[in-house]
Amino acid sequence: MEGAGAVNGESADSTRKRSRSRNRSKGNSATPNAGRQHAQARGRKAAAKINPVEFWGDPELLPAPEDPIAQSGDARALLNSLGRPPVTGQETAAERWFTLVYERAALLAGALAAAGELEQNE
Repeated sequence: MEGAGAVNGESADSTRKRSRSRNRSKGNSATPNAGRQHAQARGRKAAAKINPVEFWGDPELLPAPEDPIAQSGDARALLNSLGRPPVTGQETAAERWFTLVYERAALLAGALAAAGELEQNE
């Protein structure tokens, strides 16, 4: 035997070259459509392109918003009316984290309203 990696009288170099060529044939190349070609070669269908108008519907058919959206002065008001979080021994920490989540949700809701031109002008 020529080396520790030899199989059936082959050298370790020829075994290494053969395994590299196998990896290349599995679609592991840097070409943009390699994944799609590989999926098609195995008998899978590529994902169909979806027309956004067909999926979401015609935006012209949506009703006009009735009232503009106004941001609340205190995002926690409703939840604070329910009392402290029932997390025994961790009420202060839980209240702090919940407050951060409420305020972040209110911020994102306001950003969505602004992006959709639904916010109330001051």
